[in-house]
Amino acid sequence: MKTVAEKYGPLGYSCRNHCPYCLFSKHIDINPGDRAEKCHGLLKPIDIEINSKKGYVIISKCIKCGDIRKNKMAEDDNMELAYEIIKNKGFLGKG
Repeated sequence: MKTVAEKYGPLGYSCRNHCPYCLFSKHIDINPGDRAEKCHGLLKPIDIEINSKKGYVIISKCIKCGDIRKNKMAEDDNMELAYEIIKNKGFLGKG
């Protein structure tokens, strides 16, 4: 199975670890890029926070182990879904 980064390619200014459409990611890192996590569960976006330095940050919860992870949103991410998550705290829409 391809990782999100392999499927959608590099951004050029940051690494991508989530799908730009559904904002899910895979729980594969303990520290960014190390691929040392054994869980490999899906990370479901549950909230979005606004960071003064990083901008929009996706807060995800692993549906397998319950870990919470954060990742900066990319310029081409689905902002409509991000606004729905903010508005409804975890609503993932259709599709």
